[in-house]
Amino acid sequence: HVQLVESGGGSVQAGGSLRLSCAASAYTGGPFYMAYFRQAPGKEREGVAAIARGGDTTYIDSVKGRFTISVDKSDYTLYLQMNSLKPEDTAMYYCAAVRACPTLSLRSETYYYWGQGTQVTVS
Repeated sequence: HVQLVESGGGSVQAGGSLRLSCAASAYTGGPFYMAYFRQAPGKEREGVAAIARGGDTTYIDSVKGRFTISVDKSDYTLYLQMNSLKPEDTAMYYCAAVRACPTLSLRSETYYYWGQGTQVTVS
């Protein structure tokens, strides 16, 4: 069983940066497809960024050029570097992973393992 443990959230002023981390505890070996999702109060969960086993990435339009997703393949720790943060980026952020999928996806139903979430607040 793979558990995803998140860290790195917090409060920041608009224009600032944060880096989220997601560590796979009880690591049983990858590779994985991995992604970050977020959910703001009163809104549906949305996929923010995803990274395939081969390194391909995809982002929602609202974060392109500002966020970068990456993974350390030695232990499948996932990172989301968030720059030029905006108040509309405020949400609970969740990491997710799945061992295999047909194509890189930002759909939540694609992913099997989920982190507990970390809050990001931009003021």
